[in-house]
Amino acid sequence: MRKPIIAGNWKMNKTLAEAVDFAKEVKGAVPSNDAVDSVIGSPALFLASLAEELKGSDVKIAAQNAYWENTGAFTGENSPAAIADLGVQYVIIGHSERREYFHETDADINKKAKAIFANGMTPILCCGESLETYEAGQTAEWIEGQITAGLEGLTDEQVSNLVIAYEPIWAIGTGKSADATIADEICGVVRQTVEKIYGETVAQAVRIQYGGSVNPENIAEYMAKENVDGALVGGASLVPASFLALLEAVK
Repeated sequence: MRKPIIAGNWKMNKTLAEAVDFAKEVKGAVPSNDAVDSVIGSPALFLASLAEELKGSDVKIAAQNAYWENTGAFTGENSPAAIADLGVQYVIIGHSERREYFHETDADINKKAKAIFANGMTPILCCGESLETYEAGQTAEWIEGQITAGLEGLTDEQVSNLVIAYEPIWAIGTGKSADATIADEICGVVRQTVEKIYGETVAQAVRIQYGGSVNPENIAEYMAKENVDGALVGGASLVPASFLALLEAVK
């Protein structure tokens, strides 16, 4: 039985004071880690303060990105070693916005995954297709390519423990969403791809999230599907009451 994981992706939102206020409001109200993993994906500016505020709570923290080197002349990047030193548990990589706006490649994302694991954290590896790819009936092929490249060289143990987030690009921040049947089908493609490379045991262990206009009203429908183990949530994770409602719906 795979434990549900709900991760809020704040993207480039909130001030430090707002982030800390959010943490204070939710840290004593989230369900136990025994029922669901509760994760906040914060801008890098707030990670240290959130780690201090949430220490000892059932809320885990995700960075929204990391570089693949621990040190060096990489102005503006964030070291995975430094992020891990703060007590961060997860790092989101491969988000469509990183791929589109900052031209990150599957090879970049693969190097980041390896660096994140090397520093004792867990990647949340995103995949997803454009509306054009979806309408052309090429989603399965596209997703299989992203997952195969993103996981290259990872061990069975690493893949068993990572999180993969399927986020159709056409459903992010648009108000549109892939219905639960589509989400389950493509999350199933992700699991089948993992099985092709790593075998059934690893494929059944890896947790796969759906993301794309998920909210407290529709999350239960997604979570009822066989291949959906959680959600990577944008706008609905910005308000404490909404974030908590997502968690209560799946615990």
